[in-house]
Amino acid sequence: MRIRDLLNEMLANNASDLHIKVGSPPGIRVHGELLPIEGLPPLTAEQTHVLISELLDDELDKRFEEKRELDFSRQLEGLARFRVNVFHQRGTRAAVLRAIPIEVPLLEDMGFPDVLKQLARRPRGLVLVTGPTGSGKSTTLAAMIDYINRHDHSHILTLEDPIEFIHRDKRCFVNQREIGSDSPNFLAALRSALREDPDIILVGEMRDLETIGLAITAAETGHLVFGTLHTTSAIQTVDRIIDVFPHEQQAQVRTQLSVALQGVISQTLLPKIGGGRACAQEIMVATDAVRACIREGKTPQLLNVLQTGLKNGMQTLESALIKLVTDGKVLPEDAIGMANSPDQVRAAFSRTGRAPVPSGAPQAPPPPVVRPNPTLRPVNIPSAAPPTDIPRSEEETRVDGDGRTAFSPLDDFEQFRRQRKTT
Repeated sequence: MRIRDLLNEMLANNASDLHIKVGSPPGIRVHGELLPIEGLPPLTAEQTHVLISELLDDELDKRFEEKRELDFSRQLEGLARFRVNVFHQRGTRAAVLRAIPIEVPLLEDMGFPDVLKQLARRPRGLVLVTGPTGSGKSTTLAAMIDYINRHDHSHILTLEDPIEFIHRDKRCFVNQREIGSDSPNFLAALRSALREDPDIILVGEMRDLETIGLAITAAETGHLVFGTLHTTSAIQTVDRIIDVFPHEQQAQVRTQLSVALQGVISQTLLPKIGGGRACAQEIMVATDAVRACIREGKTPQLLNVLQTGLKNGMQTLESALIKLVTDGKVLPEDAIGMANSPDQVRAAFSRTGRAPVPSGAPQAPPPPVVRPNPTLRPVNIPSAAPPTDIPRSEEETRVDGDGRTAFSPLDDFEQFRRQRKTT
C-alpha cells in the first residue's frame, strides 16, 4: 500500500480529504461525510509510519520530529496538489491531506453575483471574505485574484499559510510568500509588503490587532487589500474588527474602517441535492449608508441596509439560502440549519408551502429527495509495492515553520475529473 495509491482512490471518489491513522482504515471525506475506504483493513503503526514517510524528505522528517506536527503542501505529478498536515496522536504518526485543484477556478464559472467582479476591480480599499472553517474562503479569494490577474496590469502579492493555489503570471506580476518559509509571520510579511510596490495584497489570515491595523492602513494608503476572518456575517465581521482594538482606539478605527472598507463576503457551504456542496453568500457593499453605520457605531442597523441594498449588489445570507432552495439546489432543512436567522428562512418556506416547519411544531415529512449516499468502490491496491519517491516540485513544496494547521476548503472537485480525463 502506497500513499500515491490512496490519493488516486481519493480523487477517483471525488473526495476532498484523506485521513491516515493507526487502528482505522484510510478514510476519505466525500460530500462532507468521512468514510472508510472499502476493502482496506485498519492500519498498523508500521504501515502508517511508512505511508507518512513517503510524504517527507529528510529535512521535513527532522522538522516533524522536532515540532511533532507540520503543515506543508505537495504536488504529485499527474494527480493534483495537496495540503498536508502530519501530527502525532497516541504516540503514533497520523496525517490529513486535502486536495487542491492545480488550476485556479474561474470566477465567471462559480455562479457568484457579478458584484464580486466589481469588488475585485476596485482601485483601493479592503475586501473581506469571511466564514467558518471549510466554507470556501480560499477558493473564492483565489478566483478573485485570478480574475485580477487576467484583467489588470498590476503587482499582486499574496501572504499565505501555506500557499494553496499557485498563481502564474498572466497580465500581472504575482509574488506568493509563505508564512514560515518566506517570512516568519503575517505581520512581518505585511510590513515588508508595503515596501515591495504592491497594487493588490492578499493577507491569508487577519489574526491579531497589529495585522488587522496594518491591513486597514495599507487599504487607506492606496492598495487593494483582500483578507479573511472566521466570522459568519457582515455585521459580525465589522464588530470583530472594532472589538479587537482597545476601547480608547475604537472610535478612530471605526472612522478608518468606514473609509477603507469596500465590501464583505460572508459565506458558508451546505449539502447540494444530487451531490456536492452549494455556496451561500451574504454580501455587503460599502455604500454611504454602510459607511455611516460603521462610523457612528450603529452596526445593528447594517441588517436593514443589507435587506434594502439589492440594487447595490447586497444580499443577506437568508435571502441567498432561500434562493438556493427555490432553485432546487438544496433542501429546506439544510438551509434553515445554516441560517443566521432560522426563523426568517422557516417563515419564508412556510409562506410558499415549501417547508411547513414552524418553530417548536412537529415537522412535516421532508420532500421526496434522496440525499446522495456515496458508494466507494473497492480499492485494488498492491500490498507490497517497493517504496519510491514521490515527484516533488521544489517550488511548490512548502513548510509552515510554526506548525500551525489552517485548512481551507475545496469547493469544486469537478476540476479534478476534467483534468484527469485530459491527461
